[in-house]
Amino acid sequence: MKVPSTSQIRRSLVAVSFAAVVALTGCSDDQAAQSGASDGGGAQPAASDGGGAEQAAPEADVSDVPDVVAEVNGEKITKDQFVQTYEAQFQQAAMQQQSTGQETDQDELKKQVAGQLVDNELLQQAADDSGITASDEDIDATLEEIAAQNGLGSADEVVQALEEQGMDEKDVRADAASQYALTTYVEQESDIKEPSDKELKAQYDELVAQQDQAGGQESEIPPFEDVKDQLAQQTVSQQQGEAATKLAADLKEKGDVTINL
Repeated sequence: MKVPSTSQIRRSLVAVSFAAVVALTGCSDDQAAQSGASDGGGAQPAASDGGGAEQAAPEADVSDVPDVVAEVNGEKITKDQFVQTYEAQFQQAAMQQQSTGQETDQDELKKQVAGQLVDNELLQQAADDSGITASDEDIDATLEEIAAQNGLGSADEVVQALEEQGMDEKDVRADAASQYALTTYVEQESDIKEPSDKELKAQYDELVAQQDQAGGQESEIPPFEDVKDQLAQQTVSQQQGEAATKLAADLKEKGDVTINL
């Protein structure tokens, strides 16, 4: 079985599953520096077959990133924290660039990542202030969800995969606790509703209609009952993302935030 990369699992681990704060990391500065090295940093040059046909993949340029990227209510977001998150997102953008041919605007991407990190810190502070704490059972359940998102069989496999790539179990569980607190905070502060079967069936029918219009024959959409739970999860995640975006915006307006990029 292919084990997902450290960056991929970590993005699930601390992204809170919200679109507004995707690909974030809750690691300490030292961990960020270490895991940046273990992940290989930015995108690596593509392997050449000796014929010179392939070009080197683009590399993340972090030479202009300040030591303190942002301050959020007195808490600093450091360069090490930023670089790890930025390089993970840049790798994704570089892969898309290979298929679309559209060059990544690194300045714009840096601003987006800085904004994401600020939003994440604002939400984390609010969750801490609200007194939400994760029990061992909450942490285990969060890791089980991450396992499912990454095609792993259990929470233990998530921990093992990250341990093999340089993370400590204590820190993995600490990040999972942070994710639980953030998720719980957003759900408490927002009106997140489970979609009805009728709403899910309408979504499913729309997907089928879109595929029919596109004339897709290679990947047939599974029966509704087989994908109903997945559609429900996507719908809830979308609501959470929208709620997180609004909460972070409100917290930012009330807080003291400085971004140095």
